[in-house]
Amino acid sequence: MKIALLGYGRMGKIIEQLALDRGHTITLKADSKTEHLGFGDADVAIDFSLPHTAVKNIKSAIDANVPVVSGTTGWLDNYNDIVDHCTSKNGAFLYASNFSLGVNIFFEVNRVLAQLMGKQNDYQPSIEEIHHTQKLDAPSGTAITLAEAIIENSDYSNWTLDPNSKDLHIEAKRIEGVPGTHSIIYDSEVDSIEIKHTAHNRNGFALGAIVAAEWIHDKKGVFSMKDVLNIG
Repeated sequence: MKIALLGYGRMGKIIEQLALDRGHTITLKADSKTEHLGFGDADVAIDFSLPHTAVKNIKSAIDANVPVVSGTTGWLDNYNDIVDHCTSKNGAFLYASNFSLGVNIFFEVNRVLAQLMGKQNDYQPSIEEIHHTQKLDAPSGTAITLAEAIIENSDYSNWTLDPNSKDLHIEAKRIEGVPGTHSIIYDSEVDSIEIKHTAHNRNGFALGAIVAAEWIHDKKGVFSMKDVLNIG
């Protein structure tokens, strides 16, 4: 499979190496300074760029009839616009706040726990996420996805970074060298319930993106990792 990399930072370089190990070819390595995205005969594009370039990158791939998977976070105010654009062009698009296969299983565990805890008013849910200091957005897209599942099954209407708000609290920490840790805590006066996912390195994120690219390259439509993993 011929892959166009949209974003050639730390994640892009890991994706490149793992893709080559799996027998794929990299036909484009675009960074923030790349003015023209020449997709050529690429079979699929993988976007791990920056929030301010992601929308342009994704639309360019769709316009070139190249299926695209995106793991860039911080641009989701434009998500519906991308979905509409993909549909109008009969393209293929998959977004994931986190491509790690383990995290996507964790999403499902969180959803089931949220359903079980939704009516347990004695428990106060909260989320903690820890990432490396180079991560630009806070909270992480993964934390937001986790929060959305809790909100859907509770009386909360929104999440917040403000610990004094009555909305669902997300605590975002930035610590050097941490690939990504997410914890869900339900706390009461008598006990606490906690589930946690800890990434040991970035390889899981990169591998999941490549698996998603392998899955979507011959499809049309808007998808998620649930489709890739056939879960939920």
